[in-house]
Amino acid sequence: MIDLHVHSLLSDGELLPVEVARRFEAAGYKVVAITDHVGPSNLEGVIRAVQKVALQINPLGGIKVIPGVEITHVPPALIGPMVKKSRELGARLVVVHGETIVEPVREGTNLAAIEAGTDILAHPGLLGLEEARLAAQRGVFLEITSRRGHSLTNGHVARVAKDVGARLVLSSDAHSPEDIWPPEKLKEVIMGAGLKEEEFDEIMKGMQELAERCLGSEI
Repeated sequence: MIDLHVHSLLSDGELLPVEVARRFEAAGYKVVAITDHVGPSNLEGVIRAVQKVALQINPLGGIKVIPGVEITHVPPALIGPMVKKSRELGARLVVVHGETIVEPVREGTNLAAIEAGTDILAHPGLLGLEEARLAAQRGVFLEITSRRGHSLTNGHVARVAKDVGARLVLSSDAHSPEDIWPPEKLKEVIMGAGLKEEEFDEIMKGMQELAERCLGSEI
């Protein structure tokens, strides 16, 4: 199992990055992307800190850590430059905090993230059909999430993604140990979003492809 969107105490999570990795490993996961919230004030520091953890943990043969970021509540005009800068600094996975209905995210964030070529648009809320179509064209993954609040629009995201052929990921957006779902329960999140059991397998395959691309090796 893979999770491509989790947080540590480098932003608003509860655990050190190394403990995040251990908790996911103990739960049966093979790969975890630590994608703490970033903006102009902390981008460099967050990326460097998670890179250190990945460099020490990944060669040991257990869980693999992907150094990532979640660009969060940044004005749409700054998202493109921040996606570019994140990659230049060594982030292997770039997530943008989408227009969830439970936070005051600026209108235009979803479109700016897709145009910037982010890897994952997290909890994109009431994503428009044309935005979803552009995501499909540009290879941007749309997120189905198990996180409370953000998950309220999972059904809508699943529908528009299916309508236009956009690819989906399933992420926990974990901030605490209680947010780590047992792998055997994750299929229920997908089915709860109105998708079929076989679509779960397709989503898992896409997530593995993305994770392997980020790690530069097979899992």
